Amino acid sequence: MEKIKAAIIGSGNIGTDLMYKLERSDVIELTAVIGIEPESDGLKRAKERGYQAFSTGIQAIIDHPELADIVFDATSAKAHIHHAEVLKSLGKLAIDLTPAAIGPFFSPAVNSNADSKDLDNVNMITCGGQATIPIVNAINKVADVTYGEIVATISSLSAGPGTRANIDEFTLTTRKGIEDVGGADTGKALIILNPADPPILMRDTIYCEVRNMNEEAITKSISDMVEKVKEYVPGYRLKQPPLFEGNVVTVFVEVEGAGDYFPAYAGNLDIMTAAATRVAEDFARNMLEKKSLI
Repeated sequence: MEKIKAAIIGSGNIGTDLMYKLERSDVIELTAVIGIEPESDGLKRAKERGYQAFSTGIQAIIDHPELADIVFDATSAKAHIHHAEVLKSLGKLAIDLTPAAIGPFFSPAVNSNADSKDLDNVNMITCGGQATIPIVNAINKVADVTYGEIVATISSLSAGPGTRANIDEFTLTTRKGIEDVGGADTGKALIILNPADPPILMRDTIYCEVRNMNEEAITKSISDMVEKVKEYVPGYRLKQPPLFEGNVVTVFVEVEGAGDYFPAYAGNLDIMTAAATRVAEDFARNMLEKKSLI
């Protein structure tokens, strides 16, 4: 079966984990991993697995535009601002795993790109957003969320330099995602890096104030949404049934990673790379369909 070529910019934790996810894709062919540190573990692993490895950053795509039609950016929000301009000029689709928020937000369990074939940049929000926005959306469908607040807690060991450099952007982009994709009238986001040893799994708390409290309908909607997320993140689960008090719904989520690159505690990496893979595969199928019609 024909595949769409793709490259990854960013050879840190997220980019390396993404490499393993893309190896299993039936519509995407990973060709290259690109970083800026020649001795990074990600570039070493890419070479070992037979991919082209570059340490020249975005210049590698400029010099070798034939490498990819889809480019995943797993660097930083600040770097992606420049990368987005370059990739657009080269006619590449950018799948942005940083909180730069240049393109529209995507969460695979919530919104589809079926009608978005001409986009040149899509944003995967944040790891906290991917874990919590589906729940906010599920509640909003049946109860009308006026305020949604999320607290994402991840192991400090799973937060690399890119994640730490993006803390401010994380809170702003996740908040916007809670509103734009989750459907809350107003959103708020917090992130906690927990230094516990042994490392904890990713845990997220979602608080939603609603206009139309219906415990049975909310519980079912949340359960249905969890199953949707589990289709691409098997380790996604509720810690306990939703809690109801007055007009407030509280949901506790846990994300166990697949262990592709980092241990299972790094669910924050897993949900981000799994979501990006799912969205990119949807676009790749659209591209293949378009090619077949020519």
